[in-house]
Amino acid sequence: MGKLGGISVIFDLDGTLVDSEPNYYEAGRLTLAEHGVPDFTWAEHEAYVGISTLETVTGWKARYGLNASVEELLAAKNRRYLELARASTRAYPEMRKFVELLAAEGVPMAVASGSSREAIEAVLTGTGLRGHFGIAVSAEEVEHGKPAPDVFLEAARRLGAEPADCVVLEDAAPGAAAAHAAGMRCIVVPYVAAHADAPEFATAGLLLRGGQEEFTARAAYEWLAGEART
Repeated sequence: MGKLGGISVIFDLDGTLVDSEPNYYEAGRLTLAEHGVPDFTWAEHEAYVGISTLETVTGWKARYGLNASVEELLAAKNRRYLELARASTRAYPEMRKFVELLAAEGVPMAVASGSSREAIEAVLTGTGLRGHFGIAVSAEEVEHGKPAPDVFLEAARRLGAEPADCVVLEDAAPGAAAAHAAGMRCIVVPYVAAHADAPEFATAGLLLRGGQEEFTARAAYEWLAGEART
């Protein structure tokens, strides 16, 4: 057993492991434009960072009074997102290094995401990260999405790990709340820097207020090693 002892690590995908939010925004903008909302802004998109696609389109239907069904909106957004995701999704370089560091130590890892199963597979395959993640859980596979703990608890179950032995990496408040509710420690790398003071982040074991610009694989690894010793 290496320096990290019995720790298992669960990664959120979008905005944490990969920079997919621009693709989600563009998929949303195009979908809403098709349904009569022509001016959806990035600032409006930021309100939906960290929640599942299903909850996002359900929120849109209520907010914009859309005639289309939730199912139609979900299918349209997922279709557009998959096209964009397959064309270009970038893994954050330091996150890739962190995954490789953990893999070299044999640390059990999983992805737990609000994205669809198809989107998770497309992104992990496209970025070359799929081989490091034998386990990936979509919010579609559990009863409740984040901030409920279901997706993280299911990832722990599939890893054969106790929640208390799991550390989650997250970028958004709903995910940090979900990790806390699951009884897991959490490294928070805020996608939206202005959200660093969100009350949900107060429970983080490690909060990198500067987001991805501040995150380094080595610092995260050393923090985990310190946790393994306590």
